[in-house]
Amino acid sequence: MTTLAGVIPRRLPIWVVAVMLAACGGGGNEATAVADGTSTALEAGLAGLASQPLSAAEAQSLAFMREEEQLAHDVYVQSTRLWPLQTIFANIADSEATHTAAVKLLLDRYALPDPLAGLSSGTFSTAEFQALYDELVALSSHSLVDALKVGLQIEELDIRDIEAQKALVDNADILRVYDQLLRGSRNHLRAYGQALLLQGGSYVPQYISQEQFDAILVAPRETGP
Repeated sequence: MTTLAGVIPRRLPIWVVAVMLAACGGGGNEATAVADGTSTALEAGLAGLASQPLSAAEAQSLAFMREEEQLAHDVYVQSTRLWPLQTIFANIADSEATHTAAVKLLLDRYALPDPLAGLSSGTFSTAEFQALYDELVALSSHSLVDALKVGLQIEELDIRDIEAQKALVDNADILRVYDQLLRGSRNHLRAYGQALLLQGGSYVPQYISQEQFDAILVAPRETGP
C-alpha cells in the first residue's frame, strides 16, 4: 500500500483555505457537506425510469459497488468509535448508508442477489474488500490524522471506481445512482480535506490524479437529486 503522506501541504495560501472551507459549508459543518439525499427520494426517482435489459457486466458492477460503498460505511463506523469527538465520521457514515442502500435498491430492482446478505458489519464476501477493510481500520486506529487520511483514500478510491464502472453500464437507472454516488464522494473528499487541513496533516492522492484531486477540493459543494 502506498504511504499516506505528502500533499495537502501543511501551509496553503489563504485564498485556497477560504475556498476549501466554503466548499465544505463553512466552519466544519460536515453534516451539511454530506447531505446527499435519501433512499426514499431516490426510489421515487427510479420509479419513473423504465427497467432495461441487464448485461453481465452491469450485474457484476452492482455487486462490486454494493460492497465498496458498504466498506466505506463500515470503516467510518469504526472511526466513529475510535474518535468519538470527531463528528465527521458519523456524519459521513450516515451518508454512506444511503449510498449502499441505493445500490441495494438496484439489486432488488433487477432481482439480483445481495453479496452482503447475511453478513455482519465489517464482513465482506469478496476477499479483496475484506483485506482492504481490515487494513484501513487498523490504519485508522493509529491517530486521528491517519483516520482522516483513510477517509480521503476511500473517497478517491470510490471516485476512481465509480467513474470506471460508469463506462461499463448504459442503463439509465444505474447511471443515475452512480452519478449520485460520485457527487457524494466528491463532497466527502472536500469534507475530509478540510478536516485534515485543520489538523495540520498532508496527503498525496493514490487513485486519482493530483490535478483532479485539487480541482475537487476547491470546487463548491455539490447538490442534486
